[in-house]
Amino acid sequence: MTPRLSPTLLALGLALAAAGAARAEGAFAQLYAARPPAGSSFVRIVNPESAPMRAQVAGGPAQDIGPSKPATTYAIVKGDQEFKVQVDGKPAGALQVAPDSFTTLVARRDGGKVTLARIDDSGGAQDALKAELRFYNLIPGCAGAALKVSPQGPTLFDDIKPQTAAARAINPVRASLAGACGAAASAELALPALQPGDHYSLFLGGTAAVPTLTGQVSATDPYGNK
Repeated sequence: MTPRLSPTLLALGLALAAAGAARAEGAFAQLYAARPPAGSSFVRIVNPESAPMRAQVAGGPAQDIGPSKPATTYAIVKGDQEFKVQVDGKPAGALQVAPDSFTTLVARRDGGKVTLARIDDSGGAQDALKAELRFYNLIPGCAGAALKVSPQGPTLFDDIKPQTAAARAINPVRASLAGACGAAASAELALPALQPGDHYSLFLGGTAAVPTLTGQVSATDPYGNK
């Protein structure tokens, strides 16, 4: 005799089956999603200034970046081939990067021109069970920046030189962080609810006397036939 399931157990079983199917569908979608060819590289722009700017890398979308959203997504470019960068609708430079690399370009206005400084984002954490934090010191006058768990937690990064970054893997947890340049500390910034495999960037800007800390989940432009 076939046992009969109660309506509650039946509904639970259907919900679990649907959730399993959704996970499988998502896994297959990720597996068969279009991917850039070998030798492709990834480039984004970060704006450390208080005034917003509109930035575009190669054929990626033009994006507004400023205090609330410091960086663009990573655009996909061909390694060892020239690509163009635009800021506020005007050419800001033509660059090349190494194949299979990640690069952040720090854009600053200098009179009527825009300067672009490179930071190598390659070689980060590769643990899919953890999240990655990448901390950038974007203050030219800050000889060594630090990032700490606030208010009395451990130091996550220390002595990060200007125009450089460092990365580490962490267990996805809720925490508040503060950046520092010497004795001057930024206001606290609460981490969002990160998931395993997420990459989160923390940008220390402002000045050495009054540093500011902003954060953003890193993302890459989808690849498709263009």
